[in-house]
Amino acid sequence: MSLSGASERSVPATKIEITVSCRNLLDLDTFSKSDPMVVLYTQSRASQEWREFGRTEVIDNTLNPDFVRKFVLDYFFEEKQNLRFDVRPRLNSGPSHPRTPLRQPTILTRIRNPNPFLGSLPPVPPHAGSTLYRYNVDSKTNISKPDIATMQLCANKLDKKDFFGKSDPFLVFYRSNEDGTFTICHKTEVVKNTLNPVWQPFSIPVRALCNGDCDRTVKIDVYDWDRDGSHDFIGEFTTSYRELSKAQNQFTVYEVLNPRKKCKKKKYVNSGTVTLLSFSVDSEFTFVDYIKGGTQLNFTVAIDFTASNGNPLQPTSLHYMSPYQLSAYAMALKAVGEIIQDYDSDKLFPAYGFGAKLPPEGRISHQFPLNNNDEDPNCAGIEGVLESYFQSLRTVQLYGPTYFAPVINQVARAAAKISDGSQYYVLLIITDGVISDMTQTKEAIVSASSLPMSIIIVGVGPAMFEAMEELDGDDVRVSSRGRYAERDIVQFVPFRDYVDRSGNQVLSMARLAKDVLAEIPEQLLSYMRTRDIQPRPPPPANPSPTPAPEQP
Repeated sequence: MSLSGASERSVPATKIEITVSCRNLLDLDTFSKSDPMVVLYTQSRASQEWREFGRTEVIDNTLNPDFVRKFVLDYFFEEKQNLRFDVRPRLNSGPSHPRTPLRQPTILTRIRNPNPFLGSLPPVPPHAGSTLYRYNVDSKTNISKPDIATMQLCANKLDKKDFFGKSDPFLVFYRSNEDGTFTICHKTEVVKNTLNPVWQPFSIPVRALCNGDCDRTVKIDVYDWDRDGSHDFIGEFTTSYRELSKAQNQFTVYEVLNPRKKCKKKKYVNSGTVTLLSFSVDSEFTFVDYIKGGTQLNFTVAIDFTASNGNPLQPTSLHYMSPYQLSAYAMALKAVGEIIQDYDSDKLFPAYGFGAKLPPEGRISHQFPLNNNDEDPNCAGIEGVLESYFQSLRTVQLYGPTYFAPVINQVARAAAKISDGSQYYVLLIITDGVISDMTQTKEAIVSASSLPMSIIIVGVGPAMFEAMEELDGDDVRVSSRGRYAERDIVQFVPFRDYVDRSGNQVLSMARLAKDVLAEIPEQLLSYMRTRDIQPRPPPPANPSPTPAPEQP
């Protein structure tokens, strides 16, 4: 059963404010200086078309404008957001300046850099050969911090749904929309085999609950968890942010009602009760605050070289190196890596393979550097990782078995050395889904859950991936030897769900990156919260270039 809501996004995006200034523009007017303005365009992910987003005001008679009107955009970590800035004179104020696109790979690269972004406008005939003209784009986050609600709930005498035991209840929170639909905004963990569960405290942005409307309906469904995903509906109740906030002073008890049972049974009272034990609201830092403060994302890649992927020389292989298109492995690597690399200043990425026989003696390795350098497994940029991956396919023998634990433990050892919030590690594992060390992998994940680290698993090929779903702790937190993971740090997606039917690989990669990276910001924040680590203040910006003196 799907628990998805009416919208793909449960939490409103972080807002980014962009301020524009220009220096030493061309004077295109005859009897006075130009009257410039700037037009911002955003690029559609699907069509790649540029669409006008907004315009600054026109400033009269200047070649060095500092525009007051700002551009406020939604920032998404998991997307590549291309921008174009066109500097234009006021219409009919002189010869038309050509639309000069200045492409910026992603907003996030500007967020990290405290200094203004300098973009060059090429010389325009008849002034060819003159100096370049520059303008600055300064990105800054919204000053206000989002309010975060922290609450804890328990239930009493819920309906029994399991034949051989009690229910395994969990809660799903939905925010109502203006059109009458509901958007999922939170799921609690599952509490096993009880009709009187006590859920762990959890935090959620207030905007996710009410989107600024304190009286907006919040619907909470109660389910009995089933392993096959066909969760049994126990009942529901509604509330609002305003009503929830009353629990700061007192317990609030809600009746859980099942509409179908209520219609069928005259003596039906309820399907149990849910009690709000505590509720508090605090302001909290955002993912962008940590990035602006200098937190680096360290990206590591691990690729499955087991024989179940098929002979790389055959077109049926998941590793097949076609001269015409990328394999699923290469697309997944490129899709995720091209987003994350903008958050790593040195662009050096450790890259490993596992499950192969290495030349010359045929030793089986579950963690070999793709660049064949045991002392330094770093590859230069995503293109360097791809190049080393292709070279490894030509030299190693695909074999087996599939072990995840060695490479997880390798990254965990690096993450354990830095706990001050300056570094956060992201491990991407790409696999065909046949895992041989589930017990050891669970233990590695539980141990890593206390470290500044996240794990992304992308499944390629036709496998069912039940084992991978078990490692993704969205429904049931991963456990090992009676110990549960401190945080949910694993995100799994099957690549086939994102393949564009028309064969558009760019769109396929964009869809994959958007979904697979969506949980990274919250996972980073959850680590910072549990360790009470605040973002460092952004480093001071260098002063903007001094404008050339304007001649009278």
